[in-house]
Amino acid sequence: MTALFPVLEAPDGRVVLRFEGQTLSARQLARRCAAHLERLRAAGVSPGAHVGVWTQPRLETCVALVANAAAGFVTVPLDPKLGPRELGHLASDARPVVTLAAEPEAVAGRLPAPLLAVDAAESPAAVRWRAADRAPLLVLYTSGTTGLPKGAVIAASSVAFDLDALASAWAWTRDDTVVHALPLFHVHGLCVGLFGALRAGGALHWLPKFEPHAVSAALEARRAMLFAVPTMYHRLADAAASEPAVARGLRAARLLVSGSAALPQRDQARLEALLGPRVVERYGLTETLINTAARAGAPPSPGPVGAPLEGVELRLVDDERRPVVAGQMGEVAVRGPNVFLGYLNRPDATAAVLDAEGWFYTGDLATADADGQVRIVGRRATDLIKCGGFKVGAGEVEAALLEHPGVLEAAVVGRPDDDLGERIVAFVVATGEVTPEALIDHVARLTSPHKRPRAVHLVPELPRNAMGKVLKSKLP
Repeated sequence: MTALFPVLEAPDGRVVLRFEGQTLSARQLARRCAAHLERLRAAGVSPGAHVGVWTQPRLETCVALVANAAAGFVTVPLDPKLGPRELGHLASDARPVVTLAAEPEAVAGRLPAPLLAVDAAESPAAVRWRAADRAPLLVLYTSGTTGLPKGAVIAASSVAFDLDALASAWAWTRDDTVVHALPLFHVHGLCVGLFGALRAGGALHWLPKFEPHAVSAALEARRAMLFAVPTMYHRLADAAASEPAVARGLRAARLLVSGSAALPQRDQARLEALLGPRVVERYGLTETLINTAARAGAPPSPGPVGAPLEGVELRLVDDERRPVVAGQMGEVAVRGPNVFLGYLNRPDATAAVLDAEGWFYTGDLATADADGQVRIVGRRATDLIKCGGFKVGAGEVEAALLEHPGVLEAAVVGRPDDDLGERIVAFVVATGEVTPEALIDHVARLTSPHKRPRAVHLVPELPRNAMGKVLKSKLP
């Protein structure tokens, strides 16, 4: 079984990490990782222990995350913006024996575990890197929109399998540089971005914050793949429409990948008109990493998030977890080496979503066509609306609203209704003069009349988490 990052086993002088004018070659990264591991050993921390990493935007943060993963420490990524309640829960649940920070003064005293500084020291010591086996690699906390966050325990072999499948789907090689401005406490930025770049043998250019000009400049400088979320692509489309330099940089990218939420088809079409190549989408969760992906070089197909990755089984099921008839909407269930080991300290929560046959029930609603292309329509808990005897996916109504030129953002939920069971309610961020009545009629024309919102509320913004996902539980 190979190491998670083969690039560290025979490191050379190729640049593998870039951050704010700083670069690290594979050889320098290996030496910094060796020094990092010496620091952990000196503190009495052994492989297998839970180690917190404050994901501050510094190159040293990347080194700590890579070194932990490569040598067998179980990383608990920490968002520096977490509040006391969330940190208290995490401290009692994950119990990290130590936390690491590139800027320790900014997080001192926030967790009871000892705090160690991560610095730029190097060591020539030889290191035996761990095999990518079924031992835990990460504890990643879910968003916790329906309660306290749960810690999903991810195995090293799951990350290796998933990244290799993505490399096949996207023709991802050591010649590629990944560009992203995503946080490193989520699957997207950490596993797919940082770990993926090193697993493929290429490089990562990590930007401390998202800014269209900086992104486009990084893309234009080298053969690059951009990983971003829909909000970022919307802003890139706005900038590219008026600034040729931004469009030129985006056009230079080998592949543009969108994830973490559905990319509105309107933004997809805008980018395709401006740039030529479309943005490819993929679909995943914290517990399963990436399940499906549009293939590089495939004919454009806006809307679907691609077919299952090689080695991942996917089926749609009804409320009784029986497979649905082809073409019907159902809950997504997946099975494969990418599925997590379970929730930390929560066997009850694990049993609720992971059955004896290894199927993980995602809670996401989708449809699939004859070619296996999956289209996500929402969450089962919040986006399956039972209105007047019909089952309506909130995502379909949102997509229709976003086709209106006066709509910038939209979120649709079901609300209790004495007559209908649930009524469809939309929250809309408008770009100009538009009335709720006009939007209701717009949806009724594009879809079936029973899918129209019964109420539309115009709001200045939608509540979102750090990855840009709308928090429907926080809608009024």
